[in-house]
Amino acid sequence: MPFDPATLRYDARGLIPAVAQDHRTGEVLMVAWMNAEAVGRTLATGRVTYWSRSRAAFWVKGESSGNVQRLVELRLDCDRDCLLLLVDQTGPACHTNRRTCFYVAVRDGAEVEILSPEA
Repeated sequence: MPFDPATLRYDARGLIPAVAQDHRTGEVLMVAWMNAEAVGRTLATGRVTYWSRSRAAFWVKGESSGNVQRLVELRLDCDRDCLLLLVDQTGPACHTNRRTCFYVAVRDGAEVEILSPEA
């Protein structure tokens, strides 16, 4: 059965959360938003394309930074309201120059930075 991005369950703004995960390590790299067109562009090009809520524009990951995400596989959750993007990540995924956006842990009630920016 062919996949149609219109069959996904988007929120009232037409967006769906997308979790980017390293396809080799399983590490969660980041969470962003996509609309139906961003999903279609990602599938057509193999370059992950998100929808920037703050800029109200498409955002091809790595277009300006060079930290590209190439799609390996797109997975749908059971409710079709969240995406898992298995990606091949070049360079850091986070705009803070860290491998992942999840670099702060809460340990013993305190925030602890567990990952430094890449050099």
